[in-house]
Formats: sequence, structure tokens, C-alpha cells
Amino acid sequence: MSSLFETLLATLGGDATREISRKVGADEGATFQVISAALPMLLGAMTKNSGSSDGASALAGALDRDHDGSVLDDVIGFLGKGPSQDGEGILNHVLGGKKPAVEQGLGKMAGLDAGSVGKILTIVAPLIMGGLGREKRSQGLDASGLVNMLGREKEDFGKAQPQAMGLIGNLLDTDDDGQVIDDIFKMGGDLLGGLLSGKK
Repeated sequence: MSSLFETLLATLGGDATREISRKVGADEGATFQVISAALPMLLGAMTKNSGSSDGASALAGALDRDHDGSVLDDVIGFLGKGPSQDGEGILNHVLGGKKPAVEQGLGKMAGLDAGSVGKILTIVAPLIMGGLGREKRSQGLDASGLVNMLGREKEDFGKAQPQAMGLIGNLLDTDDDGQVIDDIFKMGGDLLGGLLSGKK
């Protein structure tokens, strides 16, 4: 499993998951399922969006400007603030028109309504950006280096969880969201089992 994925999953597990579930009013186990599936989903979307030079520069600029990783120094304190406009803006930029389909797909997988999933994603999005920003800063990466790092993360995750990466790719690319959401629902047990194995 990719190092960034593991780091973020560990950061957002335990007490963080409990705080997020309390904020959203959702079951703790279901909340962790959404977080675990959302991490590779959002990282994959960021990788795709940074495929062009403009996209890579925009992501690098956003990290330098607003996401230096300091948010991870006090995760529980940050979570105490609940969903933020910053998180909503990140999701809209990263997912665009796919946001409703992603929320529905993850909701079906975890047994939550799309609204609750949306709140969870809004809370964790700035933390994911913070993780990326910390990696960028610690490794001294420019825009090109950031893209290469994301590519390695995607490749490593794909090798460890090819089924998960396939469904993630389909959901991010599809124009027929309903069919893919049904596929995710059917395969959700196996998918989450692989993602969560030994992680919580």
C-alpha cells in the first residue's frame, strides 16, 4: 500500500474517525469505510487532474499557498471545527461534476446517505491536501516532482488493490454513473475488505 495512503489512513483512524462520525451523526464503522475508500478516490482524482502542466502547477500552487501540512499537527483540533468552505472548494475543484456520483457510490458501499458522505468528504479533503503539502515540502518537490510522486502512489495502490483502483477509475471517468455505482455496491464488501484489512 502506498506510503501516503497509509499515513493518511492512520492519521484519520481511531480518535479522528470517532470525532468525524460524531460531527456527521454517522456510525463510526461506516464513517471509517467512507474515509478509507475516499482517500484513494481523491488522490486518484488529484493525480488525474494534475496530468496537464497547468493542472500540476495549479495543484502545486494551492499546496504552497494554503496547505503546508500544519493542519496535521492538530487533527482533532481541526476536526472540532466541522465541515469547512475550504473542504467544499477542494471537492468541487477535484471532483467537479463527478462529486454527486462519488458521494452516492461511497454511500452505497458504506450504507450511508449521500449527504452524510458529502459531509465526511468535506471534512477530510483539507487533511488530504495537508498530507500532500507536507510530502511536497519535506521532499522539496516542484510541480513535476509532485506529479511523479502522485503517479507512484497510484501505481503502488493499483498493485496492492487492483480491484479498488479499477472501480475508482471507472467512477471518476464514467458518464453513466448509475451503472458504476451499482457495480461498486455489488463489489463493496470485497473492496472494503481489501482496503481495511489490518488497518483499523
